[in-house]
Amino acid sequence: MTWKLSPEIKAILFDKDGTLVDFDKTWAATNRKGALIAADGNAALADVLLQACGMDPVTGKTRADSMFAAANAGEIAAHMVAHGSPFEAEELVRLLDKTFVEGAESPWPICDLKALMQTLSGTGFAVGIASSDGEASIRRTVEVLELSSEIDFIAGYDSGHGPKPEAGMVLAFAAHLGLEPSQIAMVGDNGHDMEMARAAAAGAAIGVLSGTGTRQSLEALADILIGSVAELPALVAAR
Repeated sequence: MTWKLSPEIKAILFDKDGTLVDFDKTWAATNRKGALIAADGNAALADVLLQACGMDPVTGKTRADSMFAAANAGEIAAHMVAHGSPFEAEELVRLLDKTFVEGAESPWPICDLKALMQTLSGTGFAVGIASSDGEASIRRTVEVLELSSEIDFIAGYDSGHGPKPEAGMVLAFAAHLGLEPSQIAMVGDNGHDMEMARAAAAGAAIGVLSGTGTRQSLEALADILIGSVAELPALVAAR
């Protein structure tokens, strides 16, 4: 795929899980914990819920565009209730959100994220994060990774901009910076990230192969595919 980043791009909006942090290493244990909570301690039901939400209980691997890979806590809770969780959906959302904030204490960065963000800001890019995780969990991850001074914008599913793949997070980032959506590049590892970029008429949809998404699931949606965000400086330099 021959493609170059447009000189019009002034800011980069990153997905978090699978894009900035390794999805399975960061979230496998937390998702197991969340499923067991949702199953009210029933281990067999917890495995059913894990599979329903896209995680293999044996390997800990998560499928592309599955509930765990792409959905927010409200959607995951509703899906778990539909597959046998005895909780009311509203109560389960509260329990899962708490679990996911706790899981934010142990992120596994894809690369040296501080160096990456400093390189991008040094080249003149503003940087934001848009995740299907809750805002509190995102902010805690940013704090743990010591990226607070590098990130200009944070949006979660509960930040008031709407969920992925709606356009709201990209549009809010553009408005925050006083830019047009066409000046924003969206970087993510799943189809909903690319679809959000398209919905907002973002200037670029960049897929990364470091998360749960695959070349097959992303190729038709992304302008370009790269192995991971570690390749972004070279992409920026080539424009």
